[in-house]
Amino acid sequence: METSKPNYRPVVGLAVVSLILCGLFFPLLITGIAQAIFPYQANGEIVQLDGRNVGSNLIAQGFNSTKLFHVRPASDSASGVDPDITLADALNQTIRISSATGIPRANLTSIIEGNVEGTFWIFGSPYVNVLKLNLILINENPLIYQNLTA
Repeated sequence: METSKPNYRPVVGLAVVSLILCGLFFPLLITGIAQAIFPYQANGEIVQLDGRNVGSNLIAQGFNSTKLFHVRPASDSASGVDPDITLADALNQTIRISSATGIPRANLTSIIEGNVEGTFWIFGSPYVNVLKLNLILINENPLIYQNLTA
């Protein structure tokens, strides 16, 4: 009685074709389409200041100057890279920033309130993007922040 050898060729062929299509061709196609249609978003929403890349709107930067807004500590953020803080957290930081810079708290509050995001009608909690707030401070007060941007 003769036993037949198992034929793995179709299985291996299907695996190789699937790997090439799903692991190489499809990601390259989607990346190319994203670069053509949405280049800013596809490249990580990189933000520039005076022609230099200073951060991303999508990932928190570790600001530690008393003159700038700070992100939430990693223990308060699920991922530790959340670029946004709550409206209340931003308003609480105005005391420290005002003391360090001399910028009136009313001005800081106005900047915060002018950049609130995250609410749709009654849904969602208001938040602000820390990088955006800090860039506004730097652009509106170049003398105070000249040492940070040099």
